[in-house]
Amino acid sequence: MVLTIPRLLTPSQVTEFQKVLGTAEWIDGKATAGYLSSRTKNNEQVPEGHPAARRLGNLILDELDKNQLFIAAALPLRVLPPLFNRYTGGQSYGGHIDGAVRPVAGTPYRVRTDLSATLFLTDPEEYEGGELVVGEGEAEKRIKLPAGDMVLYGGGTVHRVMSVTKGVRMAAFFWVQSMVRDDTRRAILLDLDNALQQLSRTGADHEACLRLAGVYHNLLRQWADT
Repeated sequence: MVLTIPRLLTPSQVTEFQKVLGTAEWIDGKATAGYLSSRTKNNEQVPEGHPAARRLGNLILDELDKNQLFIAAALPLRVLPPLFNRYTGGQSYGGHIDGAVRPVAGTPYRVRTDLSATLFLTDPEEYEGGELVVGEGEAEKRIKLPAGDMVLYGGGTVHRVMSVTKGVRMAAFFWVQSMVRDDTRRAILLDLDNALQQLSRTGADHEACLRLAGVYHNLLRQWADT
C-alpha cells in the first residue's frame, strides 16, 4: 500500500517548521542508519532528542491523532517520534529496506515498523530531484508531494530518495506499528471503512450499513493485536 495523506500540516504550520529547522543543528544522517543502509545513505538529520525535533515531532503526533484517514489506513498502535532530514548538493539515499524493529530513543521500548511515513516539508518547486521512489520494477512509484502532505508505505518495501541536484529537500520521517501487521488485511479494512462512510453519506439502508459495520469490526477483532 502506498497512500497519500494530503494537508496533514497547514501552510502556516509548514512555515513554522521551516523556520525552526532552518536554525536547528544538523548531523550526518548515517547516525541512525543500519550497516547496509549506511553504505547508501547521504543526507543530514536533526539529532534524535534535539529540542527542535521533540517540539516539531509532538506537533506532528498531535495532527496524526486528529487525522481520520491516517487512523483508518494505519490503525496505529504505536508511532515512533518523528525525525527530520534534509538533502542538498547532490545528496541521496540509495535503495534500502527499513529495519523491522526500531528502539524508542531513551526508553527500553521497541516498535515494529509495519509502516513507513514521509511528511514533505518543502514544496516540489523548491528543489530539483529528491523524489521518494517506493518499490521496484513495474511496481515502482515516484513520489514528490506538496509541503504538508504525507505518504504512507509498507515498512518492508524497497525505497530510495533520488539525488537533490538543486535547492534543499526537507522532510519528517517516522514509523508506525499497526494493530494489524499484515498489509493486505489493512487494505481490506480500509476499503470496508471507505465503503461504510460512502454509504452513510448517501443515506443507504441503516440495517445494511449495520451489517457491514459488523463485518468490519469482526475482522478487526480477529486480526488486531493491542
